[in-house]
Amino acid sequence: MTAARAPSPQVQAGDRLAMTLFLAAAVHAMVILGVSFEHEPDRPADIPPTLDVTLVQSASDEAPEEADYLAQADQQGGGEAEEKAKPQAPVSGPEPEPNRGAAPAEARAAAPRPRPAKSPQRLTAAEAKTRAPSEPKPVPEQRRVSAEELVSRSMRIASLTAALEAQRREYALRPRHTYVSARTRKHVLAAYMEAWVDKVERIGNLNYPEAARRQGLSGNLMLDVALEPDGSVNSIRVRRSSGTKVLDDAAVRIVRLAGPFAPFPAEVREKTDILHIIRTWRFLSSNRLQAD
Repeated sequence: MTAARAPSPQVQAGDRLAMTLFLAAAVHAMVILGVSFEHEPDRPADIPPTLDVTLVQSASDEAPEEADYLAQADQQGGGEAEEKAKPQAPVSGPEPEPNRGAAPAEARAAAPRPRPAKSPQRLTAAEAKTRAPSEPKPVPEQRRVSAEELVSRSMRIASLTAALEAQRREYALRPRHTYVSARTRKHVLAAYMEAWVDKVERIGNLNYPEAARRQGLSGNLMLDVALEPDGSVNSIRVRRSSGTKVLDDAAVRIVRLAGPFAPFPAEVREKTDILHIIRTWRFLSSNRLQAD
């Protein structure tokens, strides 16, 4: 036979209501009775002991028996004061006082100050010296010239002037020389020289040197023949020798035999006082004279 199970207890609604009322009454009682919980504040940490050290301005060789203050050096006290006093610096500036509750005033742009009228500037003696215009340097005094020196100078100047004038006149009186050669192309001089050469060649072949013919000599030489305006011979100079004295002397003799020559044309006479005809003469092996 099966045993019957006992029924489990069940919480009734009335029990729940009783519990709720009990809790509410307990909470109200705590509020009414003023029960509260306070947090204990933290205890302040222990402050370590401090040392009062004083800086002294001077030190003593002997240490005091009983020191009133701690310092970086030993110092014997002096004076007649009975109370202890800390050593202080000889001169101490006033301590800055804190500005309590005073707000800084707003900075305002300052109005431009009127410029005072310029007063006449006063210069010191040193400034006056520096600003004063520099004085011109004194001109060294020139040496005085005596009357004798003046006369001597005047005579030298007159002598030099006379010499220059004489040279100028001499130069003006000098004959004007004109040189012509086989390369001359001016028509007036070229025509005159051509006629002169023809006459010299003709006289030379008619008077050919007998010694040159006998010895069979030949050679070339250059002559500079200077003529006067009337056609007469002024001078004859051998510029380049043939190497044989017989031929050089024969050429000079032929030119003198051919003179005098025709006078200068008027156009040539205006600009020429001495006409130099420079030509090369050839003594050929055929016993003939030819101008080059």
